[in-house]
Amino acid sequence: MKLFYEDVNLQTFQAKKTEEGTDEQGCRYVVLDQTAFYPTGGGQPHDTGLLNQAHVYDVEEVDGAVRHYIEGTDPLLETVHGEVNWDRRFDHMQQHAGQHILSAAFENNFDLKTVSFHLGEEVCSIDLDTEKLSDEVLRMAENQANELVLENRPIETKWVSQDELKQYPLRKAVAVTDDIRLVIIPEADYNGCGGTHPTSTGQVGAIKVLHTEKQRGQTRVYFVCGKRVNSQLREKHEVIQTLTAKMSVPQEKLAEAAERLLEQNHQLEKTVGELKSQLLTFEAKQYQGDLIKEVFTDRPVAELQKLAKMIIAEADHKIVLFVNETDDKLQLICGRGSGAETNMNQLIKSVLPLINGRGGGKPDFAQGGGEKLMSAAELLNACEKELH
Repeated sequence: MKLFYEDVNLQTFQAKKTEEGTDEQGCRYVVLDQTAFYPTGGGQPHDTGLLNQAHVYDVEEVDGAVRHYIEGTDPLLETVHGEVNWDRRFDHMQQHAGQHILSAAFENNFDLKTVSFHLGEEVCSIDLDTEKLSDEVLRMAENQANELVLENRPIETKWVSQDELKQYPLRKAVAVTDDIRLVIIPEADYNGCGGTHPTSTGQVGAIKVLHTEKQRGQTRVYFVCGKRVNSQLREKHEVIQTLTAKMSVPQEKLAEAAERLLEQNHQLEKTVGELKSQLLTFEAKQYQGDLIKEVFTDRPVAELQKLAKMIIAEADHKIVLFVNETDDKLQLICGRGSGAETNMNQLIKSVLPLINGRGGGKPDFAQGGGEKLMSAAELLNACEKELH
């Protein structure tokens, strides 16, 4: 017997063990003649808690039997005292009922249907069947959902037959033909659902939409309900207080101050880039001769690529061989001017096997890297040999 359907607020119960075993993965489980533990299903996660002193970490329904997965190896007595982790259960009840209310607000007022629901550990989400969702609609739906919470309407459950379904304006078609359970918020939402919910909308506490994102032609709406709203508010308030102190501005001017900082950072990055380019130009002019070979340590590869291209741009006949050494690998850059004939792509592919490396490029410029199976100087010498 599923006691959570008889009394959703039941936190403790007595039961008799009817089966004990292990599943295909070797996980230990117990089946009882009755239980208040809700198994995973309908978008709602499973309950946790205790059976006597054994921790219940998972609950699943398999072939009609509710399996309670427990820790430990001590034998479980025939008579079992069950205790549901109420904080977890009530949180799931708040989130699940809040989803019904929010989905109803979107559909009843804006004809936006919910196509899926996810109840996560920290936030929940629904996917709406629309590519576009304005901020105004989002705010209005959230406000209307919270008005329904404040009205403290009853949340009713009813078992009905398929023929009786015609009496109710269902938000969506039910997925089963037998044991049909409706969750009803009078004059607001009529929905087939096997999950647990509080007995009134007021117990949801509050509903807060967090943000949205595009999702394969639909819009995903992230939200929280009940105690999670307080958690989100506390977390965001702490962040805002830290930022206002560090930036020396009041909360209402944080966005403006952040914009200024981002612009300043952009300008600084631009200036740094220009200065680095000037330094590379100066560095490139220091290399003389037709063959330029050099070993570097922990230089950014993009910087060395730019340096090599600056050098070969100075004269058509120049060839550049660079090896860059990091903590765990060797990186190779090879380039030539338009007047040189060596195929850099062939050269680099001939030496990279020496370091189990990968790479390639074009006849005039190639690069790659691999393991430190030899010194940087040895790799450089191997490259030079390929030139002859």
